[in-house]
Amino acid sequence: MLKLYKLMLFVCVFAFATLTNAQDYGTIIRDHLDANRSTLGITTQDISGLTITDEVFSRTSQTTHVYTNQSINNIPVFNGGVNVAFKDGSIIHVASNLQKDIASRVNATAPVVTPTQAASQAAIALGLGSSNFSLNQTISSQEFVLTQGGVSLEEVPVKLVYQPTEDNALKLAWDLSIHTLDAKHWYSVRVDALSGELLQQHDWVVSCTFESHNHEATNSVAQSASEFSMNQQTAIANELLAGEQYNVFPMPIESPNHGDRSVILEPQTSASPFGWHDNDGAEGADFTITRGNNVWAFEDIDGGDDIGESPDGGADLNFDFPLDDSQDASTFTEAATVNLFYWNNIIHDIFYEYGFDEESGNFQENNYGNGGTDDDFVFALSQAGSGTNNATFGTPPDGGSGVMRMFLWTTSGEVPNANIPSGSQMGDYPITSSTFSSIWPVEGITGDLALAMDDDASAESDDPLDICDAITNPADLDGKIAVLRRGQCTFVTKVEAAEEAGAIAVIIVNNVGDAPINLGIGQGDTTTATIPAGMVTQAAGEAIIAALQNGESIEDVLITGARRIDGSLDNGIIAHEYGHGISNRLTGGRFAAGCLQNEEQMGEGWSDYFGMMLTMTADDTAEEGRGVGTYAVNQPITGPGIRPARYSTDFSVNPLTYDDVNNPNISRPHGIGTVWATMLWDMTWAFIDQYGFDADIYNGTGGNNIALQLVMDGLKLQPCSPGFIEGRDAILAAVEINTLIPDDEKDFAICTIWNAFAARGAGFSAEQGSSDNRFDQVEAFDIPGDVIENCEELLSVNENDLDTVFSIFPNPSNGEITVRIAGTFGEGQIRIYDINGREVYNKPATLEGSVSVNATGLSRGVYIMNITSDSNSYTSKLIIE
Repeated sequence: MLKLYKLMLFVCVFAFATLTNAQDYGTIIRDHLDANRSTLGITTQDISGLTITDEVFSRTSQTTHVYTNQSINNIPVFNGGVNVAFKDGSIIHVASNLQKDIASRVNATAPVVTPTQAASQAAIALGLGSSNFSLNQTISSQEFVLTQGGVSLEEVPVKLVYQPTEDNALKLAWDLSIHTLDAKHWYSVRVDALSGELLQQHDWVVSCTFESHNHEATNSVAQSASEFSMNQQTAIANELLAGEQYNVFPMPIESPNHGDRSVILEPQTSASPFGWHDNDGAEGADFTITRGNNVWAFEDIDGGDDIGESPDGGADLNFDFPLDDSQDASTFTEAATVNLFYWNNIIHDIFYEYGFDEESGNFQENNYGNGGTDDDFVFALSQAGSGTNNATFGTPPDGGSGVMRMFLWTTSGEVPNANIPSGSQMGDYPITSSTFSSIWPVEGITGDLALAMDDDASAESDDPLDICDAITNPADLDGKIAVLRRGQCTFVTKVEAAEEAGAIAVIIVNNVGDAPINLGIGQGDTTTATIPAGMVTQAAGEAIIAALQNGESIEDVLITGARRIDGSLDNGIIAHEYGHGISNRLTGGRFAAGCLQNEEQMGEGWSDYFGMMLTMTADDTAEEGRGVGTYAVNQPITGPGIRPARYSTDFSVNPLTYDDVNNPNISRPHGIGTVWATMLWDMTWAFIDQYGFDADIYNGTGGNNIALQLVMDGLKLQPCSPGFIEGRDAILAAVEINTLIPDDEKDFAICTIWNAFAARGAGFSAEQGSSDNRFDQVEAFDIPGDVIENCEELLSVNENDLDTVFSIFPNPSNGEITVRIAGTFGEGQIRIYDINGREVYNKPATLEGSVSVNATGLSRGVYIMNITSDSNSYTSKLIIE
């Protein structure tokens, strides 16, 4: 059984008395906050109960990150606290998520509802049904561990906290987590300790639907590998590295559409000191399958909780398996699993170099004595059978395994099809699939059609063809493809009843004129159904029903499935999923699994960014757009994939700005994440323009390496529940601790970051509002005045690089435009041309400082702005909205 949780008790919090390197961080933090109480708007009581939850030394930046939690009445405030960065014993950055005036906002100090009652109420509120929780362990008067209660895969830890609410109260609550029996949800909830009301819920299985597709990021926790059923073959190799070889789509190849497979020899780095197949820290591989200290990769075709088969490379660790991706994914399961194993290890090793190591909470079974919590390698499930068009990653607190599920994609341009070879209904009928039983086999399933009928016994269902009641003609269905109507009961009920009667498949006729839907399963439901099933349109289905009712035989119907694309070959998606583990573990510290649950959060953006950074090549350009998941959705590499726009610094390709977060047509969280990743992408290219591109993603010194390190350090520096402005400020703060940027060029880096974010609306005057509200942002395109002056001086020394000299804000614009000029170029001319080359604006200007351009009379569209002087000519695209 794939058991995903190793119980994490709440004993990780330690008090201010803890010393590291003889440094009393607690006292320093408290004194700093106390000295700045008026600025922060906090009271003495707001910080008097502050406790340290973790101290992490980052070797990449030589910085100590200290994470704290607010408390009152010896009860912690949920997600309230500050993150403080220390360098050379001094505070260099403070990121606050402190709740203010907490003493006046708390409602109680003692619970009325017991822990078991709270868990039972949570199960009911979450739609999990009745439960039978009992007390399993008492840790303290405020912390307990309950049994599984019949609704959770794991024991349920319960702890008293104060939960902030929308009415500005701090309500005493029980904080607990329930891992649903289908493993699809891991709910972290707060239950009112006085009334039993569900106050807040957050799914550690973060849903990450890829726009119109269903991509979700699972958050789950795992127990020690030693507790797993050891039904996989293991072996001991004779040497530390035994000539490992993997036939994969190697980094930086994004997918089969971007390059060819090749055999990679011994790709391990010092981040995996005993190789990819070790877990005991001694010389010699411990496994000959795709399992090791960082990841265990196996197929999950049946979609259950059992450990599936892993490819075996033998004593030589030769993982070379055949693959023809023009065929259905079921023909190359082993090759896909090897690719998944390779990429999970590659990502582990790369991000280790950027500070995602053991002490920071990375995913390893054995931390080799380097800090952090052991026993949390990644489970990587290939061809997961519990869904389609999806990919998931689970990020629990440190010590609980990440769980990556890579699904098959049915977006190849084909759809399952039912072919009736003869008779009045002869023809092809597109049919949907079931998400809870077998999919239509690619080679097809053949059978005669038979109407399913019931006794119409219940008052709720008055249609004898919906089989919501007892089937009256089971003999007619035996060995046939059952035809029935959509009705009042669930799809699971229908398919199970037809299968029990002997049907080999089910065709459900839609009861409305809308497009047919995939057959889904309700939350918390279970099923024994195994036969394939799907839905056809109402018009087509009713014609088939009428023919059968008129006595016509419809025989030898062939239903074929569509070719499925394997997400385990889309390396950008693999990196995206793993990226959820990185951003969740680093934001707020390795124990803060719920720090990215706010409305204006950028988790999907970091994941897109990581995927693009690991698949970037020297041939890429800033303007050329990058899609995400183009292979999985069967698009050419020039498509947007699963995002609303391709990533590009060209505003005509990607016009997104901060204000788009307010647009309800931009989805949450993926659309919001796309806006954030756009800003990071622009910033990265600005650094590449200055420092070049370095193909050595592990230890390079190029602009891409610098930008990636800034983003990683920014994750550590930002507060819990960050919004865009807090994320921007954390990246700005990361400049000081970035060892790749020379000290005399750090001011230039600050200018570069400000320019990139300001150009997309996250400028100095931009207002984030509440990070729990995605509709209260105010964009601005300005840069702080003192920074402008410094940037003009820095940039003027490189006036031949005109992209760093001329800045046009905002772009897109309503016509009120500012041209910022870093340098002095004397008298010049500013012209605007439409896409046909006609001049639509002409203004003489002194080319220094800032120049205002009023082009409000122009229609919406794409234009070209040309700025000329005696010695220079600069051209840029301009978008008028």
